[in-house]
Amino acid sequence: MAAQLDDAVGNAAPRTAKGGAPPGRRAPRSPGRGTARPPAGRAPRSAAPGPSARRTPYLLLLPALLATAVLLGWPMVRNVLLSFQNLNMKELIQHLTDWRGTGNYQEILGSEQFWRVTLRTLVFTAVNVVLIMVLGVLIGLLLARLGTKMRLTLSLALVLAWAMPVIAATTVFQWLFDSRYGVVNWLLDKAGWHAMAHYDWVGTQLSTFSVITLLIVWQSLPFVALNLYAATTTIPRELYEAARMDGAGTWQVFTSVTFPFLKPFFLATTFLEIIWVFKAFPQIFAINEGGPDRLTETLPIYAFTEGVGNLHFGMGAAISLLTIVVLLAMTAHYLRLTLRQERHEENEL
Repeated sequence: MAAQLDDAVGNAAPRTAKGGAPPGRRAPRSPGRGTARPPAGRAPRSAAPGPSARRTPYLLLLPALLATAVLLGWPMVRNVLLSFQNLNMKELIQHLTDWRGTGNYQEILGSEQFWRVTLRTLVFTAVNVVLIMVLGVLIGLLLARLGTKMRLTLSLALVLAWAMPVIAATTVFQWLFDSRYGVVNWLLDKAGWHAMAHYDWVGTQLSTFSVITLLIVWQSLPFVALNLYAATTTIPRELYEAARMDGAGTWQVFTSVTFPFLKPFFLATTFLEIIWVFKAFPQIFAINEGGPDRLTETLPIYAFTEGVGNLHFGMGAAISLLTIVVLLAMTAHYLRLTLRQERHEENEL
């Protein structure tokens, strides 16, 4: 009886329909008792990729790898070779190669000037990064609380400050802090500080570093503020409502809700800012060329002064490589602390 009902239903179905079988052909029957089915729980096997398919990703990466090797790898190799040579103006003109071995490194590492500049660079980087991150977080949180029009206005101002070229911004700061025609001295004089009317901002180490720090912080704030503001948009608003219902204050909401979400962005941004501030060159060199009396030299300025300024190219190459080593040691230490903290948090969960 069941077989007869199935045949009757099959004969009653229209022979041609949208998506059905064409006239004159019977529609394929569903697998029945006599049709072999694949074993349950086993997916059909897909063909293994051939050798050409496995080589495709590497072939696509090959142009980028070649460009990196030519533009970065070869200059680095040349710099390493140069650091083992005694290359001054005489050797450069006469095309002489005077191998010195590790003499350049021994002279640099035995110099008190190198260690003073290294310590100065580390302190300078730490102060700038702390100021940048603290002010950047505050501005990012302010952007999250402002209305649409005020947020758009502040974001536009940040983008314009970020888009200004480094040398152009440095020139503007030179005019602002000029001893005779600077706007800053004029404002301080009008405010009652008449001793600042002709103050030389690049005359001492502290005042020169103050101008440079203000310039670098001003240039770095837009990146940090906009990055952290974008991170705040990923925080669910329900978490804030729940924290408020539990009686949490502003600081408790920040520490328990906002900062845990911002932490990955905060760590990544801090890492980028450490690299950017550590290798800052045009701001320091354009303000006062590492002066007065070479008291504001950082490692990049020190390498340039010894290599190009004093025409000791082998010495400058060695200092630049030691600068890279110091930067790698700093970033490795920072990444190790970050990974250790992440593992500690995972263990607590």
